[in-house]
Amino acid sequence: MARDTLTGSRIRERRLILGLRQAELARQAGISASYLNLIEHNRRRIGGKLLVDIAAVLGVEPSMLSEGAEAALISTLREAAADSGVPVAELDRVDEFAGRFPGWAEVLAACHRRIATLEQMVETLSDRLTHDPNLAASVHEVLSTAAAIRSTASILAEPGELEPQWRDRFHKNLNEDSLRLAESSRALVSFLDERDTDSPRRGMPQEEAEDYFQSQGFHFPALEDGQLGITDMMAQVPAELSAAARSLVQVALVQYLSDARALPMEPLAAEIASEGIDPVGLARRFGCGLPVVLRRLAVLPEAVLGREAGLVICDASGTLLFRKPVTGFAMPRFGASCPLWPLYTALVHPHVPVRRHVVQQGRNAAAFECMAVAWPQEQPDFGSDPVYRAVMLILPSGQATQDAQPVGASCRICPRRGCPARREPSILKEQF
Repeated sequence: MARDTLTGSRIRERRLILGLRQAELARQAGISASYLNLIEHNRRRIGGKLLVDIAAVLGVEPSMLSEGAEAALISTLREAAADSGVPVAELDRVDEFAGRFPGWAEVLAACHRRIATLEQMVETLSDRLTHDPNLAASVHEVLSTAAAIRSTASILAEPGELEPQWRDRFHKNLNEDSLRLAESSRALVSFLDERDTDSPRRGMPQEEAEDYFQSQGFHFPALEDGQLGITDMMAQVPAELSAAARSLVQVALVQYLSDARALPMEPLAAEIASEGIDPVGLARRFGCGLPVVLRRLAVLPEAVLGREAGLVICDASGTLLFRKPVTGFAMPRFGASCPLWPLYTALVHPHVPVRRHVVQQGRNAAAFECMAVAWPQEQPDFGSDPVYRAVMLILPSGQATQDAQPVGASCRICPRRGCPARREPSILKEQF
């Protein structure tokens, strides 16, 4: 039912809230009670002066009666129904619900937004507890200091007399360790209680480098056009980045420039416009490797590629080295990710292109098309083993195919049950 045909329902709900009788509202509006009854049951359209008069009696703006709930509220209610996973027979009447019960509609929408926020917080905190090196170091400091205190205390508690110099030494160690425990505990509490979520937490050089690339949109037109060189670009990198992070940025920029020279922007954009996204075809036409094409496609502006794109690169151990996030595809912080990603399938079969449709598990399951390939970093010599890396391009797709592979972000925050690749129990339930 269209929103503009629910004016009568809104008039009725507002009248009941105010405790007005239908006859009294009709009298004050200057119409008959029978005509008002038809209006309230949406059997007569209303507008113009009559709508203004009734709104004045009810003490609301005419637009509140004619338009009802905002479109954003309607959209949120539809999202809540879709995310619930429960078939909603009255989905086509969501406008009527929001119009008749705007207060309850707002409560439901607020609960949906709150749930989404808490889900994201749980994933973030779990990921942080698993991979944050600062937190791991703080916890290790507390545990090691507590163990030292316990060891010293157990010696002092043993029966028998200790020589004065040894007793004094143990007392001194106990005092120093207790002061160290107090300091490290305060630091840990301060770290966990930090609420400044607007500033990124930079505990690893990879994260610092990723923050820099995200601030640039993963695109450097001045570098591609030859206006700036690598040295000039590095001079513009924020000074607060650590030396390790700056080294990673420089390596990534050198790779970016090499890929851009192999696949120049204008001819590449023309090929995509005429032939679509065909990585193997682009590799053949431009005479370059498939890893170059996948990396290059991921950093193209969305206006050129025609859609959003994400990218992950890992080494032979499976550790993520580079990430370009894409909406809806959860990636763990640099560390262990889902072993079912096509990225790792490609790592098992070097040089063989892997293309898979995947659905990432979670409350809002999203479908993606993933293309991956593994390659040796350099040509190995006789008697030496190749060192491989793998790259995966991630493209959002509209609908999940029947053969789509269910994947997660990492085992700790994946709700899927019965997964043969699971490494550790999840903290989430399946319905999460």
